[in-house]
Amino acid sequence: MAFIQMSILSQKLMRTVPVNVVLPVDKMVFPGLPARKERPYKTLYLLHGVLGSHIDWGTGSRIQRYAEENDLAVVMPAGENAFYVDHPKSNNFYGEFIGEELVELTRKMFPLSHRREDTFIGGLSMGGYGALRNGLKYSDTFGYIVSLSGAFVLEGIEERTNDTPFFIESRDYAEACFGDLATIHESDKDPKFLIRSLKQQGKEIPGIYMACGQDDSLLGANQDMAEYLKAHGAQVSFVVGPGAHEWDFWDTYIKKGIEWLPTEENGLGVNSGNVGI
Repeated sequence: MAFIQMSILSQKLMRTVPVNVVLPVDKMVFPGLPARKERPYKTLYLLHGVLGSHIDWGTGSRIQRYAEENDLAVVMPAGENAFYVDHPKSNNFYGEFIGEELVELTRKMFPLSHRREDTFIGGLSMGGYGALRNGLKYSDTFGYIVSLSGAFVLEGIEERTNDTPFFIESRDYAEACFGDLATIHESDKDPKFLIRSLKQQGKEIPGIYMACGQDDSLLGANQDMAEYLKAHGAQVSFVVGPGAHEWDFWDTYIKKGIEWLPTEENGLGVNSGNVGI
């Protein structure tokens, strides 16, 4: 299992962006078992949360093992604290970077499938929002979405003030991320607007898997989003499980999310933990 640490020069962000990639191209199989046929890899673009970075999934979860089990390539970019949406005033087009540029560049670099049905996007918290927003906005690219503990914070966001000790809850931060808060609900930053637009256009909606912990403060927002998506024609698998807003939950449910995806499910390869020496 190859674990690749790299940097790419992004024209959408006008800077170098660190990206980690898990690629099972060097997977060893046990003697006597058939080798995988040569074909492009199905791919999951996996996004981190606020305060995180491109290393989060590799250190907080067993994503490398899950990728190997399913012959799945996983691409994990740095997203800073920007909610994976476009910020034109600062020339930070995070949405275009995730939905267009990153996919194009990684497909040039690695043997990844170009098919929509083989291309997935997922994430946790801020990344759970980013996965749903960009999965819907770039529905021609992504066939499936996995959103864990999504930070769906747009309801009532226009009423925020700066009277808070935590930056992520402040009005200034919300305006820096989303722009004019008075118009946000009729923009492509709101997944509810995007699902309505897809339905009106008669476009195919990606399959959606959502999960949230029963003790997570974002549970209500996730339940509301799942019901809204279902009411507007999306096929949504929504799961509430034990846990809160923490890595034990995300590690458990990214595994379940990958099992929900149409992956190859070929099992683990030979590695230092199971060669019997």
